[in-house]
Amino acid sequence: MRKALLGSALLAALVSFGSLATFADQRDPNLPTLFKFLKSAQHSDQAGLVEDKIWEIWSATGDPELDRLMVTSSTAMARGDYKGALLDIDRILQAKPDFAEGWNKRATVYFLMGDYQKAIADIDRTLELEPRHFGALSGLGMSNMKLGRDAAAADAFRRLITIDPLYPNAKRNLKLALDSLSKNSI
Repeated sequence: MRKALLGSALLAALVSFGSLATFADQRDPNLPTLFKFLKSAQHSDQAGLVEDKIWEIWSATGDPELDRLMVTSSTAMARGDYKGALLDIDRILQAKPDFAEGWNKRATVYFLMGDYQKAIADIDRTLELEPRHFGALSGLGMSNMKLGRDAAAADAFRRLITIDPLYPNAKRNLKLALDSLSKNSI
């Protein structure tokens, strides 16, 4: 019963956030409350709703042309056109260099291209602008795993779990990094 009430209250709060959002990106004043909901989510469905709302806020640039480029870069990424995606994202970052999700999106493209060093550099910038960026922390862990940096990967996954305890595969990835670290230390 309590779980159902918490779920109903969470859903009502998220609906109201949709109409209250006045800012875009990582500076939105609704984010601290959403992160409190995220940390206290009781199951993955609740966490997923909150994550989706946070991603929605993070992805909004506040500029219609830049928002269009966010969409076209995602479309280019989905079809494997990484050069096209990078062109769009670079335009976004040139216009709005303090836009955390732009840096995260470019890090994702670099990760998909197998350039984990560039991905990590952009993730670092993302985390400077938005230290709670759970997607960037997951990417940091995955990039470090690809580079064989198991301790750094484990650290990223631990940080991720403190922000978003139910993030998909975070605990499994932490275990993989720790297992690999212990195998390599023998």
